[in-house]
Amino acid sequence: MSSPIPSSKPGQSAHLSNGGVDFLLEVIDGAPVIRYWAASFKGELSQNLFDRSIANSDFDEITSPGIMREHSRGHLGYPTIKGHRAGLDWSTKFSVKEFKSDKNSFQIQLEDSDAKLTLDISATLDQFGVLKVSQELTNLGDTYFLDELNYWMPLSDCATQSLDFVGRWSNERNPQRRDIAIGRYVRDSHEGRPGHNYTIGMIALEKETNFASGQSWALSLAWSGDSQYCIEKNYEGSASISAGEVLLPGEVILATGESYRAPDLYALYSNSGLDGLASNMHKHLRARSLHPKSARPMTLNLWEAIYFDHNEEKLKKIVDAAAESGFERVVLDDGWFGSRRSDLSGLGDWQVSKEVWPSGLGSIANYIRDKGMEFGLWFEGEMVNPDSELYRAHPDWILKVNNRIGPTWRHQLVLNLDNQDAYNYVLDSVDKILSQYQITYIKWDHNRVLVDAGSNNRAAVRKQTQGLYRLFAELKKRHKSLEIESCASGGARIDLGIIDLVDRFWTSDNNDALERARIQRWSAQFIPPELLGTHIGADPGHQTGRSLSFSFRALTALFG
Repeated sequence: MSSPIPSSKPGQSAHLSNGGVDFLLEVIDGAPVIRYWAASFKGELSQNLFDRSIANSDFDEITSPGIMREHSRGHLGYPTIKGHRAGLDWSTKFSVKEFKSDKNSFQIQLEDSDAKLTLDISATLDQFGVLKVSQELTNLGDTYFLDELNYWMPLSDCATQSLDFVGRWSNERNPQRRDIAIGRYVRDSHEGRPGHNYTIGMIALEKETNFASGQSWALSLAWSGDSQYCIEKNYEGSASISAGEVLLPGEVILATGESYRAPDLYALYSNSGLDGLASNMHKHLRARSLHPKSARPMTLNLWEAIYFDHNEEKLKKIVDAAAESGFERVVLDDGWFGSRRSDLSGLGDWQVSKEVWPSGLGSIANYIRDKGMEFGLWFEGEMVNPDSELYRAHPDWILKVNNRIGPTWRHQLVLNLDNQDAYNYVLDSVDKILSQYQITYIKWDHNRVLVDAGSNNRAAVRKQTQGLYRLFAELKKRHKSLEIESCASGGARIDLGIIDLVDRFWTSDNNDALERARIQRWSAQFIPPELLGTHIGADPGHQTGRSLSFSFRALTALFG
């Protein structure tokens, strides 16, 4: 038995067309339904593309659950929203209340008057074929507990495989490609940061797709906290791709009139292979007003040259060699502050160490600048050693649950940026150093995962992430020329959420050029290479022990 899909309400449809991509959305029985997302087409899209049959054991009429994927509309897969009011209003049935669209954008307001919720969805398709989507949920009733709010996009029947990335410290961005099977395939992150195993985005593609040809679809979430990517295929063979923030229990509790703004979503399509997909994203990011416009300075980071062995005379000799070699920036890494002679102590004490820098950093900073180079400095402001003056004075400033102290990682605990006193201490300490030494570049590290990440005993990964965004924004407001490098034990915080607040990502702690060729290539699937930092590694490599020619190491470094 065959049945046509119900028709949409006149005027309530959006046909976005830009950058070689078309996106068609229609309102069907009150539900917004994505009918097409792929290469631009001419003429009318045939209704036959969406016809389906009704089996003997099936709903009596064709259902169109749309982007909300609600059980109330007959959807049997994973829903877009999960939440409740003390067990009530757990099932929603949103309908379109307002609908506006033009050639390149749409704005929809959905409402469920029974559940007393509204959802505002807006999207813009730019000249590079990149669709940017936002969602904001507002509670109009009593206290509402939000568990999940995800984005879902339908996939073409041509998308038969998925591609994502896995890894660990010093070995990020290993591609894994697999067939899309019936069921739900999930890649999620629960580290309180993206992590070395983070995929940056989820890609669906044709079996024949390679770098130069074939279709591919991708989602990437603009978020630096916990996240989830998913591809789901139902028993009929229909597949969808999803992304969303992972919310811990109680992280989003909405009082009457309060709203939750989900992280923005980037949705990409290309019929020119994986390189075409990457090119579209790179063009989108390069078109931002805040994207670096000048050539990226050739940077010398001193970490592998000296580690914690800070000696001014030794450093001056390295600086001399750097100047002669054409370097444009020198970054002093870990070890310049407090009792930080190793990673066992001093983290959080952001005062220049009188032991190793008795006259302060002014001398070496001026020496570097007199050579015509910028002076940069390392911070890890979100962390603290238990063996530090800061922790001894303020043990209550860490993320924790009750009085339970979680396990250390690299001998560190995590400062609670939701605690205003802790936030102010970090902001003011960094601001003071930047002002005192006229520093225009910082490398900001993040060397551990978040566990038991509680603030006032409530889950706080979301607030911690928002606190970091607020901190970076304020530092850049106070220091107009400041550039920030995002590092997290290498490439554990590379994402499209923090990208508008930083100017460079440290791609990996692995400087082995052979390993870096892979790590950089797949990081560049979403991030332009000018934002991916890499250095000429030592010989032999400190991470692999492998010896490689200087020319190979230097040429590899030029790609970052």
